[in-house]
Amino acid sequence: MAIVATLSKAGKEYKSGDQTITALQPTDLDLHSGELLLIIGPSGSGKTTLLSLLGCVINPTFGELEVDGKKVNTFSANQMAKLRLHTIGFVFQQFNLLAPLTAAENVALPLKLQGVSRAERKIKVDQALEKVGMTDRRSNLPRQLSGGQQQRIAIARALVTDPKIILCDEPTASLDKSSFEIVMKELKDLAQKGKAVAVVTHDPRLMKYADRAVEVINGFVTAIDVKDLK
Repeated sequence: MAIVATLSKAGKEYKSGDQTITALQPTDLDLHSGELLLIIGPSGSGKTTLLSLLGCVINPTFGELEVDGKKVNTFSANQMAKLRLHTIGFVFQQFNLLAPLTAAENVALPLKLQGVSRAERKIKVDQALEKVGMTDRRSNLPRQLSGGQQQRIAIARALVTDPKIILCDEPTASLDKSSFEIVMKELKDLAQKGKAVAVVTHDPRLMKYADRAVEVINGFVTAIDVKDLK
């Protein structure tokens, strides 16, 4: 499995008045293609900060971050945005679909940002919707879809640009048992087909889907034997 992202003694600090708050302690972590990495921990532990670093949403305060062979510590906001657009797909707890747009139009958004032609967008959107079994819902608005269906559309949007990395922040928190299983099988399938998938959660139901897991507590990241989680 290839390494697609690496944190080397990387972490994040924030200033609050005279205080320095360390959201993530110095961390060594590799993200591999072909695996589903679970990032677990209580609220406020630093796991979302870890995901934000891997997703090039924020720069590390110290240490080094390399994504897709690029050292991004000194990247500008525009460079970070370009790297995210072409290399990383995001899936969120609240789906973040745009209400006035159909499912297909929501999936097409990253391609429009990339400047992909209308004809090519249609082909790629159709392929992405087919992968998540939502072709028959392409013309539906988000309000006409169940929570599980909306999340599958969000996954299609994340993978439509064929990113190397898919990052998920509590992707099953708003789903019922049936929708939860469908969504996690989709994410697991993406990992098995070569994507690097990282999922932040505190939901113990996700344990059985993980190839590898780390726990974040008070900003410290510790590897966990995934066999202990299943």
